[in-house]
Amino acid sequence: MELLNKLFGEGKDLNALQMSDRAAVIFVIALILIRISGRRSFGVRTPLDNIITISLGAVMSRAIVGASDFVPVVVCCFVIVLLHRLFGWLIAHSKAFGRFIEGDKMVLFEKGRFNQEHMKDALVCEEDIMQGVRKSAMTEDMNKIEKVYMERNGEISSIKE
Repeated sequence: MELLNKLFGEGKDLNALQMSDRAAVIFVIALILIRISGRRSFGVRTPLDNIITISLGAVMSRAIVGASDFVPVVVCCFVIVLLHRLFGWLIAHSKAFGRFIEGDKMVLFEKGRFNQEHMKDALVCEEDIMQGVRKSAMTEDMNKIEKVYMERNGEISSIKE
């Protein structure tokens, strides 16, 4: 027990070595939690996926700096990951739940016209849409574009004619 206390410290009065030891352990735990959470947590980047990134970072940092006890932090992070996994499973298996949690795509441009109402709802302007078109369709010629969408993850994508 004395060795663990020397390596990892106790409370908020930690030296650099103790914080580094805690960071190394948290790093390994984070890798395990990300594997449990699945690729979705750091790949799809929807609001739900951003929540896990922010939450895990905030909570895990408390264990590194000694602001919270180590074991409760790990348990809390495990619960966050399990909730993310459950929500991901529900989104994949229920369109209604997916729409409720992540919303639905919006058509921003169609039939040669910008949809001002959807643009207002999405909080984007024509230049934001043009940036998405240049990135996804590799063109600035809107005559070559059939539709432009604001996807559920906030990205702007386009379909060429």
